[in-house]
Amino acid sequence: MEDVLDVYHRPYDAESPVVCMDEASKQLIGEVRTPLPVRPGQVAKYDSEYRREGTANIFMAVEPLAGSRTVQVTERRTRQDWARFIRHLLEDVYASARKVVLVMDNLNTHSIGSLYETFDAPTARALSQRLEIHYTPKHGSWLNMAETELSVLCRQCLNRRIDDRDKMSSEIAAWEQHRNEARSTIDWQFTTADARIKLKRLYPSIDG
Repeated sequence: MEDVLDVYHRPYDAESPVVCMDEASKQLIGEVRTPLPVRPGQVAKYDSEYRREGTANIFMAVEPLAGSRTVQVTERRTRQDWARFIRHLLEDVYASARKVVLVMDNLNTHSIGSLYETFDAPTARALSQRLEIHYTPKHGSWLNMAETELSVLCRQCLNRRIDDRDKMSSEIAAWEQHRNEARSTIDWQFTTADARIKLKRLYPSIDG
């Protein structure tokens, strides 16, 4: 836990940006009956019945100090999907950075091994050398600021029925552009000192 918090204490460095990454599955839901729009004196009406259209996976990478985020919608969340997203971050979004300081949870797909399973060895090696990975502890995913940004995305953009992955991608792209243009940052307040007080029970006790 303190390892991640120490990373959050670092000052902004464009050469080694701190980027938090997370992912979430979102169900695609279609309407059975056409919703009734808002009318004078009446709210919009939606039928409680709906149609399942499968799921989509959302990769989220957010750079809290820069107020930028990168979001990608995929059909699945395999090792290869994660590896391709990481390659996109390194080669397209942060091509000029010396390395990317990556904070994420310890999901089995989130590993250097996934790069080697997806790309040839020289490519995987080159990508891995530009990563400085810091994992959030077990049951400590709340320490990942990308989880906060995913929550904002769900509240502001995905809080309604969307039945098509392409449509979801388009809606998220518009949200992403708006947030990035606004330079919406995350003001992280929880510090190592706070952890040692509020989460004291998680630390080993040493009897004098």
